Amino acid sequence: MIKPKSIKENSTIGVVSPSYWLDENVLKNTAKFFTELGYNIEISKSNSLQWGPFAGTPQERADDLHRMFVNPKIDAVMCARGGYGANRVLPLLDYDLIRKNPKIFIGYSDITAYLTSITQQTNLVTFHGPMLTTYKKYWINYNYNLMNRVLTGENNINIEPPESLKTKILKDGAAAGPLWGGNMSLLINRLGTLDALNTNGVILFLEDIDEYLYSFERMLVQMRASGMFDQINGLIIGELEDIRDREVRFGRNTDEIILDICGDLDIPIVSNFPCGHGKYQATLPISITTEIDTTKKDSPITITDSAVTKGS
Repeated sequence: MIKPKSIKENSTIGVVSPSYWLDENVLKNTAKFFTELGYNIEISKSNSLQWGPFAGTPQERADDLHRMFVNPKIDAVMCARGGYGANRVLPLLDYDLIRKNPKIFIGYSDITAYLTSITQQTNLVTFHGPMLTTYKKYWINYNYNLMNRVLTGENNINIEPPESLKTKILKDGAAAGPLWGGNMSLLINRLGTLDALNTNGVILFLEDIDEYLYSFERMLVQMRASGMFDQINGLIIGELEDIRDREVRFGRNTDEIILDICGDLDIPIVSNFPCGHGKYQATLPISITTEIDTTKKDSPITITDSAVTKGS
């Protein structure tokens, strides 16, 4: 794998909007958190473009990503927000350009498609983690502190959940493997394409938002039927934000659905992990070796390898 250079206190973070655009006031207010910490912020061109809900046309968003990667002044690229639209941009990306200009690239939600595609196409480690919209309501120390530990090159990071969001152990066991995953809807959307995720031997993490219980089960069934779970070493389910029922009750909660569909797999399974669309968002380095050990009840997930190189 190609590991990008680590960030430092005075690093320059380029902010891009490769999917939807972000309200200008939210953009400025959230970027200010990082300048107050000593980072330099460069707002890319896509943040001032609007094409319907998108931050420019697919080509404009692709060009903006290319500019951020080739700009030698930019040390890391953080997405302002997700939304929808990555699937229009992926065919336009110059993966050779990205491979030759490796740097930190971080986001979640619709950004899942960028993370998995870039890492599979270039071998560059990318990061499923906080964006500017993470701090839309307020600053969250848990998210920043964990992101900082990952992006400055720490290894053997035990991801301890916050007090208000305890990780649940659905199936005991121990496993290790490269960490891959992201938003369920986006991973399913790539099935049958050249960017479909290869899950053989991986620790797979999944999260989603704003779904009915029946549609959550439907996505798990499709993933199982497609073979996505056949060769995984472990399964991590993140916080499932705003998952709701209908007038006719589904009769099972998300944990029961997970065990119903995946409980016969001979792997450790945990749920309610701090990643995804909830308040707490761990930074997860795509493709980096990670362990699950359910005997460690308080922090069963460990990122064992450093995800970045110590840049000068």
